[in-house]
Amino acid sequence: MPVEALGDALEVFWEKGYQATSLDDLTAAMHLSRSSFYACFGSKHAVMMAAVELYADELFARLEAMAASMPALEAVHAVLAAIADVDAGRRGCFFVNCVTELAPHDAALAAFGQRHLARTGKLVAGLLERAGLTPELAQTRAAALLALVIGTITLRKAGLPAPELLTILNQAQLLLADTTSSI
Repeated sequence: MPVEALGDALEVFWEKGYQATSLDDLTAAMHLSRSSFYACFGSKHAVMMAAVELYADELFARLEAMAASMPALEAVHAVLAAIADVDAGRRGCFFVNCVTELAPHDAALAAFGQRHLARTGKLVAGLLERAGLTPELAQTRAAALLALVIGTITLRKAGLPAPELLTILNQAQLLLADTTSSI
């Protein structure tokens, strides 16, 4: 699959959402004829799935690299901040946008969404274990932290200003303040 064309499709889906994106929108942005589009990608759904997987895989690779280069708790903060991306404006997170729009009616996307959230949760839980939490507590706190971040992303998309989002995101400190107890 041509990565450039996939990146162009990702931008269209991110701007308009899946339902509002037409085949004409995609072929124009991807600089493809309809026949080339179908020959290369097969369907609008296949392009969207490839785009969301590309986005999530690239984000996860950045998160892993970040986590590997820092002390555990510092890495947790950095990972959460990178996911929340509070200065990114109202367009939201492409992954979260796709999951909230389509996963309730799209089994393939729901399954991918669960896999991506699981690997991200495992990354955060691993960092929390490195910081001294038991595996069980690390897993529970990682899930709570990811829920906080996804909520922050949703509020960002709704237009809350970055300072308010940072105040909300800073609530993660409560879950990280004492890595040896069960708040």
